[in-house]
Amino acid sequence: METKKMISRRELLRVGSLGASLTLGNYLRCASAAGQNDSGRSAILVFLGGGPSHQDTFDMKPQAPVEYRGQFQPIRTTVSGMEICEHLPKLAHRADKYAIIRGISHSLADHGLGTRYLMTGNLPTPVVDYPMYGSVVSKEFPAAIDLPSFVSIERPVEGPGYLGAEYGPLSTGEKPRFGQPFRVRGITLDGSLTVEKYRSRRKLVQELDTAFAEFENLDESVRSLDRFSEQAFQIISSPRARSAFDLGLEKDSEVERFGRHEFGQSMLLTTRLIEAGVRFVTVLLEGWDTHQDNFNQLGRTLLPNLDQSLSALLDRLGEQGRLDSTAILVTGEFGRTPKVNNNAGRDHWARAMCSLMAGANTRTGQVIGATDDKAEGPLGDGFTPDDLAATFFQNIGIDPKAEYSANVGRPITLIRNGTPIEGLLS
Repeated sequence: METKKMISRRELLRVGSLGASLTLGNYLRCASAAGQNDSGRSAILVFLGGGPSHQDTFDMKPQAPVEYRGQFQPIRTTVSGMEICEHLPKLAHRADKYAIIRGISHSLADHGLGTRYLMTGNLPTPVVDYPMYGSVVSKEFPAAIDLPSFVSIERPVEGPGYLGAEYGPLSTGEKPRFGQPFRVRGITLDGSLTVEKYRSRRKLVQELDTAFAEFENLDESVRSLDRFSEQAFQIISSPRARSAFDLGLEKDSEVERFGRHEFGQSMLLTTRLIEAGVRFVTVLLEGWDTHQDNFNQLGRTLLPNLDQSLSALLDRLGEQGRLDSTAILVTGEFGRTPKVNNNAGRDHWARAMCSLMAGANTRTGQVIGATDDKAEGPLGDGFTPDDLAATFFQNIGIDPKAEYSANVGRPITLIRNGTPIEGLLS
């Protein structure tokens, strides 16, 4: 009896390799039958971390002075009047599959604050911790019990905020690399631990739970842990979930189409997760913080990789008929200075940036918004990250003015100030 009292229940839950599932469980919620939503809606966020140069990608200014326009030339696209960078030829041939939003503007030229603003659609404040897009989608559109609702490839960009940890993402812990084993933290069982052995260990822990329940007054946080670990078990033991993360099942032609680089493999994994029924996937392409050597970094690696892999994703989702039910947003946290600096780079610039939107109800094949002749700021009022977020949520079928409970003593509006961008959605 005394021994049972001395060993805490939380310590027992850490026994052996079962701990991997409980780590996963901390990121997952249990979708009850009553809350299950089989609408088929899903979303993808491609985050260009570091702040991509708008005037070297999708908002080029070929008539500006050379110190502003830089080294790249614009090329025509399949949409009349729309031009983009010469290093994006595949996307130029698919201009009818996405919309460009120019003239997005804000004032937070800091990576941390800018990222939080663009990932939540609300100006950061110390009073309210706003949730990122994926957490809201995860709450509104739960995945099946044996799938995570929200996956962030490698690491989270932002957190679940006031919605709580149960609506945070399952993070893979690393990016898939061509030719190397891809082990997803909490999904891939270690070494000789098979699903059957896992079941046996789980049964032992459940028996210990039952035996010790009478000695401990379980609070809600512990009961929640039980629910999360139950879904973690469902995922680990699910052939569908394990298959979704297994890039080895893809044909060589698909691997080649998406690209053998990390971003290409991450985008290929993204499509597999969406196909399996995951509701929201965040994928990162970092390296856009080009304070120096901007044109070599963009021209040699960043733009070719984005061009290849985003084009492949749009093609595959279209081929499978999933583009109409999948909202896609491609964005960074801000733009870059209109004038090239002395290191052949561009610095932080939040007064002007651009984003791409595709899928679901997006009116594709168009440019909405504009910047001035040097890409310094929007023409007219422009758009805010709040407007972009409101448009994204409306595109996937979530009311941007919906209210949620939070720990501030009053309901919180999902997007406080933004309104959907007129003409961007059908």
